[in-house]
Amino acid sequence: MILTMLAATPIAGALILALVPRGTTDHLPAKVIALGVSLITLALSLVVLATYEPTSGGYQLTQEHTWIKAFGAHYAVGVNGIAITLVLLTTILVPIVILASFDDRLPDPRGVNAYFAWMLAVEGLAIGAFIATDAFLFYVLFEATLIPLYFLIGTFGGGNRSYAAVKFLIYNLVGGLLMLAAIVGLYVVSARQGDASYLLTDLKELDLGQNTERLLFLGFMAAFAIKAPLWPLHTWLPDAAGQATPGTSVLMVSVVDKIGTFGMITWCLNLFPEAADWASPVIITLAVISIIYGALLAIGQDDIRRLVAFTSVSHFGFIILGIFAFTSTSMAGSTLYMFNHGLSTAALFLVTGVMIARRGSARISDFGGVQKIAPIMSGVLLVAGLSSLSLPGLAPFVSEFLVLAGTFTVSIPAAVFATLGIVLAALYVLIMYQRTMTGPLAPGAEGVTELRPLEIAALTPAIMLIIGLGFFPQPVLNAINPAIDTVVSHIGKGDPAPKTPTPIDAGTTGSAGHEEGGH
Repeated sequence: MILTMLAATPIAGALILALVPRGTTDHLPAKVIALGVSLITLALSLVVLATYEPTSGGYQLTQEHTWIKAFGAHYAVGVNGIAITLVLLTTILVPIVILASFDDRLPDPRGVNAYFAWMLAVEGLAIGAFIATDAFLFYVLFEATLIPLYFLIGTFGGGNRSYAAVKFLIYNLVGGLLMLAAIVGLYVVSARQGDASYLLTDLKELDLGQNTERLLFLGFMAAFAIKAPLWPLHTWLPDAAGQATPGTSVLMVSVVDKIGTFGMITWCLNLFPEAADWASPVIITLAVISIIYGALLAIGQDDIRRLVAFTSVSHFGFIILGIFAFTSTSMAGSTLYMFNHGLSTAALFLVTGVMIARRGSARISDFGGVQKIAPIMSGVLLVAGLSSLSLPGLAPFVSEFLVLAGTFTVSIPAAVFATLGIVLAALYVLIMYQRTMTGPLAPGAEGVTELRPLEIAALTPAIMLIIGLGFFPQPVLNAINPAIDTVVSHIGKGDPAPKTPTPIDAGTTGSAGHEEGGH
């Protein structure tokens, strides 16, 4: 029952917050309850981690009950190395977000209870999506995450929040409807071949046929590509991140959007291996475009929030590239990248959110010289920015290196073009830092005061993990690798062996004196 308790705890906390009377001043009881519930959830996730056996590539701590017998739907949950990594990311980030959001200025101060209740709802639903091993249950939770995010953006966001919230909802609902059509298709096929079932273990054994498999793959992949987001289906993200509060942006980009890339590995590759291989050249091309496009648009942004959003478009391109390169190295790098990107983007959104709140403007041109009056804030922004550009010694470097190394053995052009994204990342991060933090103090920037103790307490865990995993990522990789090896084996792919020439025989003459080693 531990996984059920893990997902249910934040949902229960959200319901409690809905019943707590509204405060009249600082709303401290609601904030303390939200933080307490998130810390209990974190503790439960650590219990799951302690119970988990990292050498196994299969699902553990499983639980299965018949849910809707007529549909073959089950309440089925379990975790493998990929799922437990993203569950841990979620439970680490939510307390950070809640603590960092204590002083958020909301359009309606009376909505504090709802604000934190929706955050806890996002956490519970996201955990549920990561641990679901029934396709119908996964779909329900996948769609349900849209509800709290819609209200977080549309109720508590900036001046153009209604437009951003509706655009976010429409894009993701369209993707969800396409996946629903594919879910129905799976039901029809499974019913024809035996008892209808949505269990992952049963669906993997279906004989779909080439055309059916490809159509169903496209339904799932469209939903995940919108959620991830992959170019050209990304346009909802900059608008949503540009209007959302910093905490909402972290939950959206660092947690919920990971359900898209998680779904690509867990559902697309496991259920439709032939179709995934068939579509991989196009998806790899789109991933490379996302890397370059997102980085170029980030360079041209004057709005800090949109800049960070476009950096995420670029980073998701790396994650998707690694997934569809189909090597164990690249896929392990992609899964580790999901975790590391969640940390670095959370730090970026939160520290820039403090800057924007102090200055009253999100425009880079309205800042300048801030390091003179806020050196700690400047240092945190620098570490978060260098993490985003994958500086060696910080967590994202390892994951980005693994993605590129694995991709290089499959497609040299894709790896080379993707590497350009690293160069462009250095430009958008360092230009943003230089214009906001260095030089003379800009007029009007005097109000950008130093980080407060509460803000330092919220950001410190993320910074510590970014640095710690930069030097010692092996514990996370130990959990990821067995699950990745299982997926790679299922799709019938393996790591290409390097081409090595055989030694030239001393007595051999002529130009054909050796053979090239094969794969």
